Amino acid sequence: MITHQLLPCRKEGRLEDKGKSGCYNYLRSSNIEDAQPTEQEREVWNQVNSVLQDSENILSGLQAYKGAGQEIRDAIQNPSDLMLQERAWNSVCPLVIKLKKFYSFSLRLEEALRSLLESLTCPPLTPTQHLEREQALAKQFAEILHFTLRFDELKMRIPAIQNDFSYYRRTISRNRINNMNLDIESEVNNEMANRMSLFYAEATPMLKTLSTATTHFTENNTLPLENTTDCLSTMASVCKVMLETPEYSSRFSSEDTLLFCMRVMVGVIILYDHVHPNGAFNRSSKIDMKGCIKVLKDQPADNVEGLLNALKFTTKHLNDESTPKNIRAMLQ
Repeated sequence: MITHQLLPCRKEGRLEDKGKSGCYNYLRSSNIEDAQPTEQEREVWNQVNSVLQDSENILSGLQAYKGAGQEIRDAIQNPSDLMLQERAWNSVCPLVIKLKKFYSFSLRLEEALRSLLESLTCPPLTPTQHLEREQALAKQFAEILHFTLRFDELKMRIPAIQNDFSYYRRTISRNRINNMNLDIESEVNNEMANRMSLFYAEATPMLKTLSTATTHFTENNTLPLENTTDCLSTMASVCKVMLETPEYSSRFSSEDTLLFCMRVMVGVIILYDHVHPNGAFNRSSKIDMKGCIKVLKDQPADNVEGLLNALKFTTKHLNDESTPKNIRAMLQ
């Protein structure tokens, strides 16, 4: 499981805030082992941990995804060759099972996110107090976002996913191939295939899942919207301060920790932009978008291309008239 530290330190029992973006004056060192769940956190932590434990296997499976492009091309070019049709089908079916596994994991991740949001926004504590006192849960929230950005970065580089799934759906719907094992329909029925199709049609499917889940959480919650948006903006501020301040960024043990911090920052910005009526880019936003984009653009281009694209294409309000032109220009 991912282990990095993003959380602010205590000073006289509370977090020190500064300015509208809620930046902290003091940040903890990068010893993630300190963030262990308290008894109050334990139940939710265990539930979320059972999901996060599978995250690396999901990423490894996606990274190893090769696709059945050649087999599909051969089958399409030789429609009367039943052997090639069968070879393509037998190549695609295991891949579809793998794609179902990824999709099913997104549903588990969605449920885990909802549990964390409930814990990190419920009264009587403020969101800032939650992030301080429930650091193990805040760490898990960050780990979910980190996984999400990694998954989507990988998925965007694998066009074979949609090609394979499209071939699968065409073959099922035609049902022309005789004597082939179509038992897979018991695993991936039409309803499941429809949901998977919508999922993989998204450029960033995991982020879309979490954005929708966060929006539904706020819409179906009696708590003030600010409980959620303040939690998200606070996490974005912590990440930005760690990235732009040498005192903290110099403690990063590796480039992986740097990437972790950037991914979490982008993830919470996107969630905030979907949840807040005015979005993250508006002048009234509690997130310093100019500062956040700047710290990304100060990094090597190869490290941040996917993250900048996520801000361009996965956010909701970037192209609103209320978005300052200089912010929009930074993401051109």
